[in-house]
Amino acid sequence: MWMVLSLAAAVLAPAQEAQVEAAKPYGLLLHGEDAEAFLRTAQVVAKKPIGVGITNSYRLTLNDGVRTLRAAWKTIDESKQGITQMEGGGFQVDFRDSYQCEIAAYELDKLLGLDLVPPTVERQIKDERGALQLWVEGVMTEADRAKQKIKIPDAVRWNEQIYKVRLLHQLTYDTDYNNIRNILVDPAFRVYAIDFSRAFRKYDTLLVEKDLTHFSRSALEGLRRLDKPVLDSKLGQWLTSPEIVALLKRRDRILALAQRLVTQKGEETVLYP
Repeated sequence: MWMVLSLAAAVLAPAQEAQVEAAKPYGLLLHGEDAEAFLRTAQVVAKKPIGVGITNSYRLTLNDGVRTLRAAWKTIDESKQGITQMEGGGFQVDFRDSYQCEIAAYELDKLLGLDLVPPTVERQIKDERGALQLWVEGVMTEADRAKQKIKIPDAVRWNEQIYKVRLLHQLTYDTDYNNIRNILVDPAFRVYAIDFSRAFRKYDTLLVEKDLTHFSRSALEGLRRLDKPVLDSKLGQWLTSPEIVALLKRRDRILALAQRLVTQKGEETVLYP
């Protein structure tokens, strides 16, 4: 069973249950500029803790007079200079956990045309400022999919999506890259990437270079188009100049790696649309 059912639906026969689930809307119920405008202006009518994770995020219900949709609300904005010991072990230099990185990840996703990060905007609600991200309906995490051993129907399409997720994680230096609960999967097996609040470190290396083995041609073209003026314009409101410089250096490493693999293995092995 893909989504959690109500008590009434839970007693249906399996065939009826599947029909009920298939009829429910899932994925992103609004896209692009329409989604961004909705998130910026719709009235908050309900607020509830999400209950997972360590950033004390909330799920809001929003209404603009026409539609009622849900969104994730994150306000954490913490930074520490020097060396910070992490709760899961290890250390980080100049630790940052900020809602601003969520917005930067969405804007970068748009620049690259990856279509992985749900629409996300900065907004002030009452006396708090944070990132408001459109809720992805009817999904499970990749951790749950793997645990329940739900079979992937189209391995090629699936792998191409995961390669893009890995590229985004390495490009943004997302220190939560290995948390597969941050990868969402809808019933059509479309993939979404969330939770980038600990991304965009000032390191110019890649977290795990070996994760990058295949590349989308369109994503590589998007990477080549990035430069400091573009990133300053689109991401500079949420990232510092050193963070943007580090991002561009990681971009250069990714492009060099892709070219090296193409030379070694051939375009047909390494690249896909």
